[in-house]
Amino acid sequence: MTNLDAAGPPAAAPMTAALAEPVRRVGAGWIAAFATAWFGIWMAQLTPVQLLLPAQIDAELHPDDWVDSVVAFGIVSGIASLFVIVAYPLTGALSDRTTSRFGRRRPWIAGGALVFALALVVLGFQTELWAIGVAWVAATVGFCIMTAALTATISDQVPVGQRGFVSGWMSAPQAVGIIVGLVLVTTVVTGAAAGYGLVALVLVVLAVPFLLRPDVPLAPGERARVTAKHVVASLWISPREHPDFAWTLTSRVLVSVGNALGTSLLLYFLMFGLGDAQAEDDLIVLTLIYMVFVIAASLGLGRLSDRLGRRRVFVLVASLLQAVAALLLAFVPDLTAAMVAAGLLGLGYGCFLSVDQALATQVLPDAAARGKDLGIMNIASAVPQSIAPLFGALAVAASGSFTPVFLLSGLCAFAGALAVLRVRSVR
Repeated sequence: MTNLDAAGPPAAAPMTAALAEPVRRVGAGWIAAFATAWFGIWMAQLTPVQLLLPAQIDAELHPDDWVDSVVAFGIVSGIASLFVIVAYPLTGALSDRTTSRFGRRRPWIAGGALVFALALVVLGFQTELWAIGVAWVAATVGFCIMTAALTATISDQVPVGQRGFVSGWMSAPQAVGIIVGLVLVTTVVTGAAAGYGLVALVLVVLAVPFLLRPDVPLAPGERARVTAKHVVASLWISPREHPDFAWTLTSRVLVSVGNALGTSLLLYFLMFGLGDAQAEDDLIVLTLIYMVFVIAASLGLGRLSDRLGRRRVFVLVASLLQAVAALLLAFVPDLTAAMVAAGLLGLGYGCFLSVDQALATQVLPDAAARGKDLGIMNIASAVPQSIAPLFGALAVAASGSFTPVFLLSGLCAFAGALAVLRVRSVR
C-alpha cells in the first residue's frame, strides 16, 4: 500500500505490498502528519544544539577562557556522533526486518520518540559534564532510532514524482522547529530542566498523528535473515557496485559538514566573535531569517525538482549557495553580514534538504533494505551535526578566531557540489 489516506492495506499481493515501489500519491493528511512529526523532532534536536546544551555546558564549567566552553561542547557532540554511526544503520536494518502487525516503521518511530524524550528530560537535571554527555548520547540515539524509521517511509510509500515535495516537508519543519523551540525556551519557560522537558513533551505529542496512520506489515516470507553477522555484513555497500549511492553519500557528508560548521557555533560566534551583548536575541533573529528561506526553498524548489524531473543541478546550486554564505561570514564578520549569510544559507540548505533526500531515495541499492540504506545516508546528515562542533572548536582553539571555521565550512560545501556531479543514474 502506498496511499495511507486509504482505509487499509490492499487485499491483493500481500507478499509484495511492503516492498513494492510506490505508485499512488500520498494525500494531504499523510503529508500533514509527516510534517508534524518532523516539526517535533527538529525542535527537540536543534533547540538543545543551538542553545540549551551549549548554555548548560557553559553554566556548568564557568571557564576563565571562553574557548574551554566551546571545546567542551565540541567534545560532547563528537562523542555523540560515534553512537550515530552505529545507531542509524543498525536500527534502520532492524526496522527493515520487523514483521509487527503495526508495520515495519511505526514500532521504531514510537520507541525512538520515547527514548529521545526521556533522555531529554533526564538531561535537563544534570549538573556534571560527564552526566550531561551521557544523557545527550542517549537523546541522540533516540533521535536516530526515530528518524531512521520515519525517513524510510518516504521510499516505502511516496512515489518518485512526489518525493521532492514530500521531502520538503521533512526539511521545512527544521527551520520552524528551531525558531519555535528557541522562543519557547527563552520566553515561555526558564531553566534547563523546564526547557528540555517542554521540547520533550512537544516531541511525543506531535509524533502521535503519524503513528495513527496505517503502515503495511512485512509478510514473514519477505523478512531477511536476522543474525548479528548478517546485519553487520549488510551495512557495507560497495562503492564499485553502487557508485551513485557512494557519490550521493559523499556529497551529503561534505555539504552537511559545511552547513553544521556554519551554524552549530553561531551562539558562540555572536557572544565571543562579535562581542554581541544581545547574543541570544540576535540568534533568534538569524534563525528566523534562516527559517523563511529554508521553508521557501525546500517546498518551492522541491516541487520544481519533481516537475522538471531533475535533481543534480538543484543539489549543485544549493551547495554553492552554502559555500558563498560561509565565505561571507569568514570575511565580513559583523551582524549585518551574518543576516545576509543566514538568508543564503537557508536558501541553499532548504533546497539541498528536500532535493538531495529525493535524490537519495532514487539511488538505493535494494528495496528490501530501504531503512538500512537510508540509515546510512542519514549518518551523513546527523554525524556532521555532532562532529562539526568539535572540529570547529579545535579550529577556534588553535587560531583564537572563527574565521577558519567558516573557511572550512565553505570548502566542504564546494567539494560537496563537485561530488554530486559524479552521479549518473539520476538527472
